[in-house]
Amino acid sequence: MSNILVIVGSERKNGNTKILAEHFAKGAGVHNKVEIVTVSDYNICSCKGCNYCYTSEGNKCCIEDDMNLIYDKLRSTDILIMASPVYFYGISSQLKSIVDRLHTPMRKTFKVRKLGLLLVAATDIPKLFNPIIMQYDMVCDFFKLESVGIVTAGGVKDEGDIIGKDALSSAYEMGKKIE
Repeated sequence: MSNILVIVGSERKNGNTKILAEHFAKGAGVHNKVEIVTVSDYNICSCKGCNYCYTSEGNKCCIEDDMNLIYDKLRSTDILIMASPVYFYGISSQLKSIVDRLHTPMRKTFKVRKLGLLLVAATDIPKLFNPIIMQYDMVCDFFKLESVGIVTAGGVKDEGDIIGKDALSSAYEMGKKIE
C-alpha cells in the first residue's frame, strides 16, 4: 500500500480537474491511501529564488505560508499526482508555485518516488499538452521519479464537461493499477 497525494491545481472547487482527480483517487483507493488537496485551500506564494533554503537550518524556506503544510504531507507521500487545468500551454500558476517551491534541499526528506499527471483543457487543439508533458518528463528525470502515467482531457471548458469523457475511466484505471 502506497500513500498517494493528489494536488489539484485548479481554483474551481468542483471543476473538471477536480472531477478527473477524484476518478483517479477512486481507482487508486482500491489498494492505497489517497489524499486530495486543492490549491485554492492553501495560501502558497511563489518562490523568490533567494536560495535561503540552501543555508537555513532544516532547509527552511524564508516564506511563511501554507507550503509548510504541503512539505509535511510530502514527507509521508510515496506517489505524487499533479492535476491541473491548462492555461496558455502550461499548468496553473498556483500549481507551478508549488512545483517551484519543491526545488529545495528539503526535498531529500520526501519519500516521493513516483509521479503522475492529470491535465484538463478547454480546447482540444493538436499538441496542446506537449509543453507540459515535456516539463513533466524533465521533472521526472531531475528528481529521479518513476512516472505512473499521464491522462489528458481536451475540449472540457465548462464545469462538468468532463462527465462521460474517456479520460475519467483512464484516470480511474491509472489509479487502480497502482498497488
